[in-house]
Amino acid sequence: MSAYAQELTSGPWVMQVSGTTAGLRGIHAVGGGVAWASGTDGTVLRTEDSGYMWQTCSMPPGAEKLDFRGIWAWDENTAMVMSSGPGDLSRIYKTTDGCAHWTLLMTNPDKDGFWDAMVFSDRNRGFILGDPVDGRFALFFTLDGGKTWSRVNAKSLDAGNSKIGAFAASNSAMILHGTLPMFGTSGPDGPWLYTPDLDCTMLNAARDFAGCLASLRFERERLPMTGDSATSGVFALAASPGWDLTAVGGDYTKPNASGSAAAITAWDGLPNAWVAAAHPPHGYRSAVAYDESDDAWIAAGPNGSDVSYDGKTWIPLDNGNWNALSLPWVVGPKGRIAKLDAAKLPKK
Repeated sequence: MSAYAQELTSGPWVMQVSGTTAGLRGIHAVGGGVAWASGTDGTVLRTEDSGYMWQTCSMPPGAEKLDFRGIWAWDENTAMVMSSGPGDLSRIYKTTDGCAHWTLLMTNPDKDGFWDAMVFSDRNRGFILGDPVDGRFALFFTLDGGKTWSRVNAKSLDAGNSKIGAFAASNSAMILHGTLPMFGTSGPDGPWLYTPDLDCTMLNAARDFAGCLASLRFERERLPMTGDSATSGVFALAASPGWDLTAVGGDYTKPNASGSAAAITAWDGLPNAWVAAAHPPHGYRSAVAYDESDDAWIAAGPNGSDVSYDGKTWIPLDNGNWNALSLPWVVGPKGRIAKLDAAKLPKK
């Protein structure tokens, strides 16, 4: 099933026809006009022509009731989707033939687990992040493109007695620093950033990457953001090429409350002090991305999107309902997909 785009806009976003009414929470822009999207009821979409036409993919086996909150793609033929849900409702599927067929790669082995994010550094190396199980964040890695997965059993992944977790809002609670994962947390005991020990990157050169990952160490740092309830905290992270790092979030039950919904730090090998945004986005934000061509940060959430050129002052762009970003695309509920018209961004 296919549909053609129509020229409707929401601020700088040009609306496109997705051909679905599913809630979309996953989006990954590959480049060259190729992008993949995912969402509720086992929905996966893809485009090969910059969004002029979105194709509804065949459904992965047994995925009718799954919520695909994360998607990662490499080209028009190859992609993985991650569903988020309790226990075995968290799964990974892969296609290598343009989504005509799917293979189940992994099902969550933890009956009390819940997967939040998936990220890859190349076609072989990737990570899955899940909420704490028995007091420790679940972190899995693959070195063979998802065929096999191993657990990172680092004690530094312990949440202790803290009531914290991660959010599966937009597949962006976890990002990579080089080849290693870092992630933001949420919950009544506050927002934290878990940062990996970079010695593992050095061991990578010695071909001991798997051994290093098995006991990878993390440092934990509290962020100056909203994070005093089960519904608030860090929802998304993004980094610039120079490793300025931005976090966005807030409280998803209060979409119009901005408060401390964003923070930024400069990253020069080690993080400098985090600073809360002086003029934060105009509401809770579930996604953020760095727009390299415009040297800008763009954040999105259920009451709209914003842009910032320094991470501290955010300017409203629109009041649309959005869930996830992978520039130039943004997606949201009821099949909403739009593409950024950068010429309509406010100037610095």
